[in-house]
Amino acid sequence: ACMKLRDGSLIPVLGFGTYKVPAEDVGIVLADALDVGYRLFDCAKFYGNEAAVGAAIKMAGIPRDELYIVSKVWTDAIAGGAAAVVEQFERTCADLGLDYLDLYLIHWPVPGKHVEAYKALESLKDAGRIRALGISNYTIEDYQELMQSGVKYPPVVNQIEINPFLHRQQTIRFFEEQGVVMQAYRALRTGKAMEHPAIVRIARARGKTPAKVLGRWAVQQGYLYIPKSTKRARMEENADVLSWALTDREMSELDQLTSEENLQEYADLYRKCVIRDTPLGPEAVPSSFTVA
Repeated sequence: ACMKLRDGSLIPVLGFGTYKVPAEDVGIVLADALDVGYRLFDCAKFYGNEAAVGAAIKMAGIPRDELYIVSKVWTDAIAGGAAAVVEQFERTCADLGLDYLDLYLIHWPVPGKHVEAYKALESLKDAGRIRALGISNYTIEDYQELMQSGVKYPPVVNQIEINPFLHRQQTIRFFEEQGVVMQAYRALRTGKAMEHPAIVRIARARGKTPAKVLGRWAVQQGYLYIPKSTKRARMEENADVLSWALTDREMSELDQLTSEENLQEYADLYRKCVIRDTPLGPEAVPSSFTVA
C-alpha cells in the first residue's frame, strides 16, 4: 500500500525503522525485514549504523527501484552550514552504497540554520540525488519560517512522534492542510504504553495484539507507519495493519489518551534536540511554539 505525496511521487505506508538496531545485528535484522516484505527503510546519520544497513541492502540483492530509502541530516551538519550538509549527505550515500535517496529529511530544525540546510538539499534534488525532500520534528512555526524563506520544493513529509499518547492534533491538522503527509515514529511508544487498559481492551475485543492496535490506529489516521523490531515474529505482527480496521468509537477512544504531561515532555525534548550536538545554547531555542 502506497500514499501519493504532494510532488506526485508514491511512498509506502508501511516502513521499517533502523533506530537503535546495533550495527552488528543489522545484517540479520534487515534480511528478516526484507523477507517479511518491508521495502521502506528509515535511516539516519545519527543512528550510527548506515554502513551496516548499506551492506545488508547490497547482500539482499533486491532491485534498487523496489526499495524506498529514507535518511536524515543530523544537527551537527545543519549547524555547520550548506557545505557540511552536502558533505554529510554524501557520507550517508557512501555508507548506504546508494547514488540517490528516495527521501531525505532535516532531522531537527536547528534554530537559525535549518532553512539554509533545506536549501542546500534542494540543490541535491535538482541534481537528482534526492527524489523527495522532507522534514522531521518541525513545529508549525518552523514550517512557516521555512516556507516564508521561499523554497522551491515544499516538504512532502514531516516525520514526528505520533501515537495515541502524543497525538498533537492541532499541529498534525495544520501540516495535513498544507499538503504535508505525517510519518509517525515511536508509533508503538513503549512497552508500558501497550499495557494501557484502553489498548488492552480494544486488542482483546478485536482478537489483535496491542501493537497491532497502535499500528492500525496510526495507519487509519492516515499516517505513514515505520515500526522497528529486531525480532522476526514482531516484524510480521507490526506489518498486520492494512487488512482490518478499528471502529470509529475505538478510534475516538484512542484519540483521548494524550495528557498535558506528555505534551510538556515533548516540548522539553524539542528544546533539547534542536540544539543537540551544535554550538548553540538554550537562548537560541524559540521561546514559544505550538505544542498541541
